[in-house]
Amino acid sequence: MKTKHLQHVYSRIGFGALPSDIKLFSNFDRRKVVARIMEQSEKIVPLEMDLSDLEALTSEKNRVAMDKKKRMELQKISRKKIEAYNQLWIERLAETDQLLREKMTLFWANVFVCRDNNIFHVQRYNNTLRRHSLGDFRTFVKAIAREAAMSKYLNNRQNLKERPNENFARELMELFTLGEGNYTEKDIKEAARAFTGWSFKPNGDFYLRQKKHDYGVKTFMGKTGNFEGEDIIDIILEQKQCARFICSKIYRYFIHPEINETRLNELTDFFYKDYDVASLMNYILMTDWFYAEANIGAKIKSPIELLVGILRIVPLNFEKRKQLLYLQKVMGQILFNPPNVAGWLQDKNWIDSNTLLFRMKLPSVLLNNAVIQVNQKGEFEDSFDAYYAKTKKTNRYIKITRNWAIFNREFLLLSDKELREILILSPIEKDTKAFLDSLAVVGKKEYLVQLMSLPEYQLC
Repeated sequence: MKTKHLQHVYSRIGFGALPSDIKLFSNFDRRKVVARIMEQSEKIVPLEMDLSDLEALTSEKNRVAMDKKKRMELQKISRKKIEAYNQLWIERLAETDQLLREKMTLFWANVFVCRDNNIFHVQRYNNTLRRHSLGDFRTFVKAIAREAAMSKYLNNRQNLKERPNENFARELMELFTLGEGNYTEKDIKEAARAFTGWSFKPNGDFYLRQKKHDYGVKTFMGKTGNFEGEDIIDIILEQKQCARFICSKIYRYFIHPEINETRLNELTDFFYKDYDVASLMNYILMTDWFYAEANIGAKIKSPIELLVGILRIVPLNFEKRKQLLYLQKVMGQILFNPPNVAGWLQDKNWIDSNTLLFRMKLPSVLLNNAVIQVNQKGEFEDSFDAYYAKTKKTNRYIKITRNWAIFNREFLLLSDKELREILILSPIEKDTKAFLDSLAVVGKKEYLVQLMSLPEYQLC
């Protein structure tokens, strides 16, 4: 397989290729490379942390018995745990061998969008995404519909027989499966009835409040019957538009931000047969057109892709966790904290005059002790606001321990040209090449920072 194609596939199913990846697969043909990628992500490894100090939150009896002060104390601890879980996932993304499964988990987090302040429910939701990320899409949607975090976020716990709440039913169709305009208001009302009474226990387990559930006959998308929530999902997936909607999201994320209708139709036909996500991704990675020149280096990296890509090359240990959160905040993407139910807008939406300058300076901040001086994108929340309130307008250093040994092991023996070709996929302007050539005497580490500071490094 061509080196450039290896770099391309690794930039899409992961966060960039390392020299060891190139060396391992350089003599493999495409089929062997793709088979190895799929094989590495077959195993499901949950992302879990110790939550024993918050067990009281999982018991209804304990929750009722505790006073307001104790409840607020535990909620504060839960928020801190979510911050720690954020860091844990960043580290997993940077270090994992299961590249495709983790990248798919990141992708699905911006499809089935939700937000919660209960760490038990956040962890459970994240692992549901991970478990089903390469599985049967039908089973996946049904699992998401039962998630406590999703139920809270879209008010389905308040969806009762005598007083239906249509929020979840509407977003299920508009944002998760079909897209706007592919259902009617009556479909929303009837679907909402099918999900009445769906609730969860404090530990996140699903349960049905039978007295609050509407067991009556519903008419949904031209079909009539005693439909339950699972039946509604089955009927939605019968619509080929569902396969098309999901394939369009996958196309923009993994292939190109601008859709080729012929290719999208091809993917839709394939996915609609059995809704198997792993088979769809395998199909995409085996096509010739996935490796077309127009698709290579055509996407703007998300903030997480940019940050994790740097961490894979030079592993970093942040002295203060909130500094890692701060970097995500400035660039506009904090894991587990989407802006709204529609999620983060992609590609060019990541860039404005403020974020572009910061993104280009990020390598110097992380690897060269450069200071930060930038206006934050958006407002801070909770204690995050207070943490930076006093120093918001001053220069700041990010206190980091860098593991240069990993970089040296992977990159030290490469020429400057080889290093440049691994890190930069898109064409480099002639003047930029001349500038880089003039930097050859500065040393490998400084050359790395200069490469990562180029506008071309923002692309994948």
